[in-house]
Amino acid sequence: MWKRDEGVRPTSGQPTAAPQPTAPITAAGTPALRPEAGHHMEKDIVNIGKSVVIKGELNGSEDLTIEGHVEGTIQLRDHVLTIGPNGRIKAQVFAKSVIVLGEVTGNVTASDKVDIRDAGSVDGDIISPRVAIAEGAHFRGSVDMQRKAAQAAPPKPEGKAAAPQPAAPQAQGTPPVQRVGA
Repeated sequence: MWKRDEGVRPTSGQPTAAPQPTAPITAAGTPALRPEAGHHMEKDIVNIGKSVVIKGELNGSEDLTIEGHVEGTIQLRDHVLTIGPNGRIKAQVFAKSVIVLGEVTGNVTASDKVDIRDAGSVDGDIISPRVAIAEGAHFRGSVDMQRKAAQAAPPKPEGKAAAPQPAAPQAQGTPPVQRVGA
């Protein structure tokens, strides 16, 4: 960006040392980490532009922002799906978290959260433990706020700790069962 004026040289007779590469300085005055140094700190995010149209099945293992049109199925089970303000979705959606700024027609299933922002629109059913609908957002459908523990809980073994089952019709001539200490 800046070129050094070749006419301006140090007045001392000593040769100048080669400049050492330095880390860029952030606004706080501390050196920022370079992407090639250390661990990869930024998540991978893929963008689908507003001129892109996809029909079919869309699977991925990274966060995704859609500004275009998608019809079919979207599966990002462990990642965040953002439907941008220009995004138009006619699909069944499965993701960790879904943020809606555009339009979604179809059912949305999220393992963490569904967030419909101001101008966002969802026409379909939502299944997620957390749902946020901003003022001015559009939603038509049903909401099933399943708890994570209920989804991951194994079936209860039958026995004394199990919940009582409804009584089955008894055969004639057998006495009714009495529960003691229950």
